[in-house]
Amino acid sequence: MPPRVSNQPKRKRGEGQWALGYHEPLNKNEENKKNDDGLNVRRRIIDIYSKAGFDSIDPADLRGRFRWFGLYTQRRPGIDGGKTAVLEDEELDDRYFMLRVRIDGGQLDPAQLRAIADISNKYGRGTADVTDRQNIQLHWIEIESIPDIWERLEAVGLSTMEACGDTPRVIIGCPLAGIAEDEVIDATPQIRDVHDRYIGSPEFSNLPRKFKSAMSGCTAHCTVHEINDVAFVGVVNESGEVGYDVFVGGGLSTNPMFAQRLGAFVKPEQAHEVWKGIIAIFRDYGYRRLRHRARIKFLVSDWGAEKFREVLEKEYLGYALPDGPAPAAPLPRRDHVGVHRQKDGDYYVGFTPKVGRVNGDLLHVIADLAEEYGSGRVRTTAEQKLVILDVPGDRTEALTAALAEHDLQVEPSTFRRQTMACTGIEYCKLAIVETKQRAMDLIDELEQRLPDFDQPLTINVNGCPNACARIQVADIGLKGQLVVDDDGRQVEGFQIHLGGQLGATFGKKVRGLKTTSAGLTDYVERVVRAYDAQRAEGETFAQWVQRADDADLR
Repeated sequence: MPPRVSNQPKRKRGEGQWALGYHEPLNKNEENKKNDDGLNVRRRIIDIYSKAGFDSIDPADLRGRFRWFGLYTQRRPGIDGGKTAVLEDEELDDRYFMLRVRIDGGQLDPAQLRAIADISNKYGRGTADVTDRQNIQLHWIEIESIPDIWERLEAVGLSTMEACGDTPRVIIGCPLAGIAEDEVIDATPQIRDVHDRYIGSPEFSNLPRKFKSAMSGCTAHCTVHEINDVAFVGVVNESGEVGYDVFVGGGLSTNPMFAQRLGAFVKPEQAHEVWKGIIAIFRDYGYRRLRHRARIKFLVSDWGAEKFREVLEKEYLGYALPDGPAPAAPLPRRDHVGVHRQKDGDYYVGFTPKVGRVNGDLLHVIADLAEEYGSGRVRTTAEQKLVILDVPGDRTEALTAALAEHDLQVEPSTFRRQTMACTGIEYCKLAIVETKQRAMDLIDELEQRLPDFDQPLTINVNGCPNACARIQVADIGLKGQLVVDDDGRQVEGFQIHLGGQLGATFGKKVRGLKTTSAGLTDYVERVVRAYDAQRAEGETFAQWVQRADDADLR
């Protein structure tokens, strides 16, 4: 007999969405989260692991739940990039940790900055990096030190809770919130509201993947709303009311997507409800079967903004949001570097450590200078920079000079100002190449070779394909990989992306365009000189890339 043919439509394989009834874990990560909430690992760290040592740590905690409190094992020294994707986790793991301090809105007072500095010096071999999400990361942390570190941080109102993991991570905000002369709205109350209501709550401690939020009224759009999972952007509606436009589904990594506007106007007092509704949609409808498709951007891409808004309003809010205006275009530079007037008549001073790299002693210096010349308030930015607030106008020059004594530039070159780098192979288990030192060397070399170049130009250096340093939206994006040099040897190098623009286009890849790390400066000098020679008045690097011959891009 011939086989029976069913007339029923073939059932699609589920994506593991809770809202559609898929509650059984479909991969190891989901099983690990179902077995125990990541927030519960804190007690084990304090009571067991910190006392019994590294070897006592359950692997499911070590490489999973530890992230719920900002902890990743570092890369074991001496393992080259060719082994990154070959070795098992336990072979890559060092017995030390990277610790991420969560700094919502990038807001720090002197006591907080000094607490981080002291922890860096006492427990982290002096290490400290300002990240492109306004956090500060420390390295060389031992498990035995964690309880004391937490006590020190919590005593000044800081935390590492949900700084990593499948959680609502740090909420980034404009470092000038509340002081900028031209800001649309101060988002600080909304950031605090969301943080205090939901961060650390089991309600959102098991998401399909990480969830990145931004809330800002900045006219420069320094929180890069275009590439966040959710972003609230300050706008003024036709009635003159101040509120937020909402974007969802942005993200980079190996499948970059820009966020989509919902087109809804959100009043400030509604922001926490709308944020909660959006993250709840992600929790309930987000894809949990395949890890690489578990970000909210894939759901938004499949649904579209119209359906997403409809589900938000009908299933989660219980009310309709009015339509609202889109935000104005961003400024050419979003980093808040330099000396600028505040709305109260004082000034803020933004300055540039090289690619975010500082240290414990330098953090102490910054805290001292902030108190001596300003009110003590310091802010981190989403461009790996820092800002000192509330400086009287007659003291800005003295502060600028004092910062320069520590190689913290207030009037930096374009290359110093706009080069960003991820952690790289020095500490990261995913990295293939060195990034931080290579980027710092690149800055020094370009300043010598091109001392008069002053056009905006972003150079983003990433150690792997995951785009922590936003390579796809940089003028020159550098993705670390192994390449073959002229002698046929496999060496560290970069695939090159050109002409990326936030919210507009991702960087262009020219076939076969790569460089070794050793040849990087020569390449960047060559392409920058070509741009400088050919650019029309007011033409950006990204615009030039779109019309340039491939020969000029090589």
